[in-house]
Amino acid sequence: MAEGVPAAGPELLVVGTVLKPHGIKGEFAVRLETDQPDQVFTPGRVLRLGDPKGRPVEGTVTVERARAFKGGLLVKTREHGGRSPGQDELRGRTLLMPAGQAVPPTDDEVFYHEAVGMKVVDAAGASLGTVGDLYETPAGVLLGVRAAGGREILIPFVREMVRVQRDARTLVVEAPAGLLEL
Repeated sequence: MAEGVPAAGPELLVVGTVLKPHGIKGEFAVRLETDQPDQVFTPGRVLRLGDPKGRPVEGTVTVERARAFKGGLLVKTREHGGRSPGQDELRGRTLLMPAGQAVPPTDDEVFYHEAVGMKVVDAAGASLGTVGDLYETPAGVLLGVRAAGGREILIPFVREMVRVQRDARTLVVEAPAGLLEL
């Protein structure tokens, strides 16, 4: 719904995950964690390295170039000129960007880390609970909504089903029949 997934806090956003080195020219296959890759992976952009959970670790990389590849990107960094043993150390690392450098979300968007704690209501305004967590699945992101009695409802976080009311810190869900009972 907006770029970035939860990281160490609102000051850093996870924008990608290094999957593996690619070829002999120093490129990396990167899984995207942003819906704004053309604005994030621009030449000269310095990205901080993070562990697999998005917590910052020592080091940065500077984007030299990026190109589409199998649903993600191939990213060449200035720090890696060719295939080297040091490239394997980046496998599984997250790429972090300061939140202040991100394109601000519009009124109907939210950074994923901001969604946690938001109220969730159905189309009639009845409370469903609050967002406790977000889950990444191969099919997309699911909202983990804490309902009354401790029950968790999983709701696909897609525009067709979830409307963001950013100022009210509310998500309005228009779910197909039966989804909320699963």
